[in-house]
Amino acid sequence: MKKLLIILISLSPFLAQAQGFQVNLQGQKQQAMSSAGTGLALDEASVFFNPGAVSHLEKNGVSVGVSPTIAHSTFQSTSNQSQARSTSPVSTPFTAYSVWGPEESKLKFGLGIYTPFGSTIQWEDGWSGRFQLTRLQLFSVFIQPTVSYKISDKVGIGAGFVYGIGKIDLRRDLPVVDANGNYGNAKLTGNANGIGFNAGIYLKPIEKLSIGITYRSRVDMKVNKGNAEFNVPSSLSSNFPNGGFSSSLPLPRVITLGVGFRATDKLLLAADVNFIGWSAYKELAFDYENNTSTLQDTKSERNYKDTYAFRLGGQYSIKENFHVRAGVAYQLTPVQDGYVTPELPDANKMNYSVGVGYTFAEKLTVDASFTFEDFDKRTDTNKETNFSGSYKTYIAIPGISLSYNF
Repeated sequence: MKKLLIILISLSPFLAQAQGFQVNLQGQKQQAMSSAGTGLALDEASVFFNPGAVSHLEKNGVSVGVSPTIAHSTFQSTSNQSQARSTSPVSTPFTAYSVWGPEESKLKFGLGIYTPFGSTIQWEDGWSGRFQLTRLQLFSVFIQPTVSYKISDKVGIGAGFVYGIGKIDLRRDLPVVDANGNYGNAKLTGNANGIGFNAGIYLKPIEKLSIGITYRSRVDMKVNKGNAEFNVPSSLSSNFPNGGFSSSLPLPRVITLGVGFRATDKLLLAADVNFIGWSAYKELAFDYENNTSTLQDTKSERNYKDTYAFRLGGQYSIKENFHVRAGVAYQLTPVQDGYVTPELPDANKMNYSVGVGYTFAEKLTVDASFTFEDFDKRTDTNKETNFSGSYKTYIAIPGISLSYNF
């Protein structure tokens, strides 16, 4: 039963986020440049990328976008060389932004609704890790009202309050069987919320150069009224009572330095460096409403490390209203050896992206992007569950947005 309990505590409602599945899909122009955009005042997505740049946007506007995410992972067991594949459904991170302010005013307001963290992963039936995970669906949305002030043509500042909401649906099999040989299973569902802020400074010391510095605060997402359901043989039902649970996870602070450079009249370059404070996630605490001798409140070490992401992109204007974009990024995993799990088989990864944008009648713009994420192959043995094997993951992300300026 001790091993079973250790497996159970790995079922954190927000574990996929803690493993580094940070959704960097907050704007199609920026996505096409591998999400480099902190040092630019491109469009309404500056509400997320740099609130200080919002005041330097020339027009008011609204935009909506979606980025269907298609992930594919494979696993090979160290013990018996068996293989498994994920059969994950498509997830759909989305964005919605608005920016407005009086004409010629130095003060602008913004609102952003976006998906900063999330995960959808499902492993094929009967795979060797079925007692670790069969399916995880995680959905989180941040709502960010924003104020930005243009101190001068060279300086803008801004900040936004963040309210985060989330949902979780996590399932796995249990290593107990009924009279018909069917395995038991566990299902955890719940809602979460947390608060934080996003602040930024936008600098334009010379005409061709712009610089951005942002700080997105840590957000402690709390699950206070989760629901745990256990389907087990009747002889074990008293050991695994259905009921509530509570948990929490600190989503990390992110500090970003971004630079934009107008190399020519047609070529715009951008570079970002992100520092992500994943070391805030030291342990996973899990509090069940109904405790038994088997199902106890637990703490599990995670010991994640702070990490970095490096992004480089560019935009080339073929015509005044037609742009092509491309970018590359390298992201380091926060998950140390001994802590890799099937919820998100994380590793260092390369991102490659391309995109286009076209403006109709000076007001309506369509932007599209495509991102391919290539994770390093990673072999690891989890310290708590002793689950051992090699993971390889690819993610393909097409995206599109529609913007209207006024």
